[in-house]
Amino acid sequence: MSLTARKLVAEFVGTFLLVFLAVGAAIFGIATVVGVDGKGPGSGVLGVAFAFGLVLFAVAYAFGPVSGGHVNPAVTLAMLLGRRMPAKEAVGYWIVQFLAAIAAAAVLKLFVSSFGVTDYTGGLGTNSYDNGAINMPGAFVLEMLLTAAFVLVILLVTERVAAPGFAGAAIGFTLALVHIVGIPLTGTSVNPARSFGPALLNGGDSLAQVWLFILAPLVGAVIAVVLWKLTRTESAETEKLVAGSERE
Repeated sequence: MSLTARKLVAEFVGTFLLVFLAVGAAIFGIATVVGVDGKGPGSGVLGVAFAFGLVLFAVAYAFGPVSGGHVNPAVTLAMLLGRRMPAKEAVGYWIVQFLAAIAAAAVLKLFVSSFGVTDYTGGLGTNSYDNGAINMPGAFVLEMLLTAAFVLVILLVTERVAAPGFAGAAIGFTLALVHIVGIPLTGTSVNPARSFGPALLNGGDSLAQVWLFILAPLVGAVIAVVLWKLTRTESAETEKLVAGSERE
């Protein structure tokens, strides 16, 4: 199998695991609907937030050496804009990320429709606005800022000059943190594929509102790239010095 094929398989499997395990943690037991009180056994907001963080923590170390462990179209966009991957490769990543999210959402749909499992999110773990917790402009700004913060951390900790071996931990904990902030308001997207898969399978208002959870994270990724370029000057110079010394 070629390196390109291995990268695409890694992105598919990693994205599938993120959606199935982390969104599944919400569906199977968060015990609350965004903006509305609910009942259930659930893990609660903190449990779901850490489910997202722990899954990405594992994915980063398992698939990072192969594909970079993006599992998120917003991260792939940031890497493309930061000239850290070619456009052709980015397009391939986007395709498999969305396909994997749809596949994982289909399995989750099977659990709640045919296996007698209660969906405690009330909407297959989809994201929403105008839900009694936040309106549409607020949701857009929130998702944009949360994604910008998340992607900025990824860009910074995956640089050559960053502390080796700790990137996965920083990325996983950051994803958990943004979910703690966002779950009570929008359900937290910061990942267009994660939002699109469940929305497609759930349909209705979820599908009608998913545009925001695709667009806002992509805008957030662009902001993250701008901030990365502004804050990495010293690091970039250090890289050049290191590279120069290595050549000598």
